[in-house]
Amino acid sequence: MVNSAGGQINPSEEQLDQACAWIARLRSDAVSAADRREFASWIGGSAANRRAFDEMSGLWGDLGALGHMPIDQLFPESLPTVSTRPAPEGRRKASADNGGWGWAQWLSGGGLVAACLVVTLWVGNQWLAEDAVNQQVYTTVVGETRTVTLTDGTRVQLNTNSELQVSYSREERRTTLLRGEAFFDVERQTARPFTVAAGKAKIRVLGTEFNVERNPDNTRVSVTGGVVSVSESSSASGLRPESVKLVKNQKVSVSGSGLGQVSATSADEALDWTRGVLVFDRTPLEEALEELNRYLPIPAAADASVRERKLSGTFELSDPDNTLKAIAAALDLQEDRSNPDLTLLSPKPN
Repeated sequence: MVNSAGGQINPSEEQLDQACAWIARLRSDAVSAADRREFASWIGGSAANRRAFDEMSGLWGDLGALGHMPIDQLFPESLPTVSTRPAPEGRRKASADNGGWGWAQWLSGGGLVAACLVVTLWVGNQWLAEDAVNQQVYTTVVGETRTVTLTDGTRVQLNTNSELQVSYSREERRTTLLRGEAFFDVERQTARPFTVAAGKAKIRVLGTEFNVERNPDNTRVSVTGGVVSVSESSSASGLRPESVKLVKNQKVSVSGSGLGQVSATSADEALDWTRGVLVFDRTPLEEALEELNRYLPIPAAADASVRERKLSGTFELSDPDNTLKAIAAALDLQEDRSNPDLTLLSPKPN
């Protein structure tokens, strides 16, 4: 996602919420001609409004179902939406010869759904000549980071000791973070959603920036730009998996117990590892060690009596063993290395 200086205007959270409300309103059986005129005025009011509508109808938009659902129950099915890309010359001429309808007339004549079908067919035709599924695997070893560019232009930064599986098809750009951590800068494709499966979490976007950190007990998702849908990969029998919408500077954790609380974050916090540091702000020791263990040749753990001690500070990753020593010193702990496969941090004897 880029800002207006790069040629695109990112919608505000309020505009995204307005777009969600308009989608539900337009699909309602009670929608009136006045509603359509008001919508035409709203979407024509700014480029950010149009972008918000395009983003929301793509991310949350099974258009046939939205009209029968309250807004607080919207969930992502990600059917294609009206493309903002210029149509080929022949298609532009055909549209001009079709009576010169405006946007409001398109809506009242069912043109929104028709346009979605056109986009679906166009994307499908572009992929017919290619393999049905394009699969690749990218890995890093301990101490290595790597940036890869996928076939659609999406850039992925892999942290140390990480593995990412990529499976692209005509309908979906599907990836699986098998271990480790990755930052995704996803190329926008409204008609073909991008998904990440990581532990108990499933992430779905159209084009945005976010970080995914897969740990043994949970998966953390932090958004640095755009809108991201995060859901449980599965749930108890008979229950729909829970999902949540994250916007810029929000994060959430997903574990076997379900979705955690959405909380605030920042690009500095989410992407500290890309700068070769770890930044902790009253972080429980157990959680801090989970992150540091990505870089340690021998993992570290905290004794049960000190797992919840809070750690704050910025620690260099160039020498993870020294970082572990610095953490132990900061919390007045001792390192027990009697087990060759594990370093245990515990209270110093009195």
